[in-house]
Formats: sequence, C-alpha cells, structure tokens
Amino acid sequence: QQELQSLVRMHQLSVKHKVAYGNQLCSLLLEFNIKLSPTDTGLNSAIQSILEDAENGFSAIFRDALHTAWHQYLKSIELVKHYEQSVARASRASEACKNLMKIEGVGPTNAVNLYIALGCCELGVFKKARDAAACIGLTPIQHSSGGKVRLGSIGKNIRNSSLRANLVAGAMSAVNQAVKRDSRTKKDEWIKGLVERRGKRCAAVALANKTVRTAFSLLRNGTEYKAELLAA
Repeated sequence: QQELQSLVRMHQLSVKHKVAYGNQLCSLLLEFNIKLSPTDTGLNSAIQSILEDAENGFSAIFRDALHTAWHQYLKSIELVKHYEQSVARASRASEACKNLMKIEGVGPTNAVNLYIALGCCELGVFKKARDAAACIGLTPIQHSSGGKVRLGSIGKNIRNSSLRANLVAGAMSAVNQAVKRDSRTKKDEWIKGLVERRGKRCAAVALANKTVRTAFSLLRNGTEYKAELLAA
C-alpha cells in the first residue's frame, strides 16, 4: 500500500510540473501577443511556427531557450505517461485493485486511489460507508437548526480534492456510456432515471458517492463486485 501511495504521489507531481511548464509557455507567448490554444496541439503548432519563421524578429538566443523549454515540456508529458503506466501495472498486480476496477467508472488510477484511501490501514477510521464518502467530499453539507435538517451542496474544503475530482470524472464517463446504450444492469436504469430528474452532473456525483460506498463494502468484507443484471 505504501508503494502504491508513492506511485500516486510521483504521478501527481509529474502532472503538476507538466501543467506548470505548459502554463508558463502559454503566458510567455501571450506577452508577445501570440494567442494560441492551451492544448498540446495548439502549443506545439505555435512554437514550431515561431522556430521555423526566420523573419519574425526573435533572436537566436531566445529561439534556443524556447526550443529547450519546449523539449522540457515534451519530457514532462512522457514522464506523466510513464507514471500512468506504472500505476496501471501496479493496479493489475493487486487483487483488491482489480476487484475495484470492476465498478462502473473506476479505472486503474481511481482503483489505486480508493485502495489507498479506504484500504486495510484506513478502514478502521470509518465506521460506515457514508463516513468514507463524507470524508472524500461526496455527501451534501448539513445546515441543521432547531431540529430541522437542511442539506446543501457537497463540500469544497476537503483534504483530498484530487481523489474526488478523479472519481467524479470517472463517474461522468460511466454516466455518458449508460445514457447512450440500452440498460444492461439495474445501476444503468438508476443512472438514466437520475439523469432525467437531475441532469448528468448530479448523476455523476451521486454515482461517485455510490462508488465509494461500494468500494468500502468490498474492501471491508473481502467480497467481489458483480453488477446486478436486469432480468431477461
């Protein structure tokens, strides 16, 4: 579990470096009034155009520095991919993570993150699955007074916002897949009904909440996840 946590930390740091390099390159080019798309393709197109245009007025020193910065950015992209592959291999080597990846919207990264947050070393902290979901920030905040219970939006000030963001992103992918195809499981029907009533965003958060509770139960009881299929 400590090795998995270290892999996740290295991956997160590499992502931060990649984003920082990209943002700096975009900002520097904007100071020269060069507007570009913030995507990798847009940034690559703009920099290649600058380096190939010999009549744009940029000095050889600046071109060399820009070329070096661009290659540093490309190296950061490769580093992110390398750590993603490492996390994927580690998740496939763990029986608990392989079981978690059977849950809708849970890939290698989310499986490892859930195992770290809810694994054997942490389960004793939470008495119920709801407590685990609340700790991650996937339950509504209570505004109770005078015996009246009022539920607001999900909390924003949480310890591990990246875990929640990844879970919601994975859940959104599962929601998009569920609404495009015919229902295969009871969870598909539940997702479609929730999308009709509240929209995709609320459905994704609700699914992420359910994912955490399901993962908590699987890890605590040592059971295997099996989607409940619809009757033929």
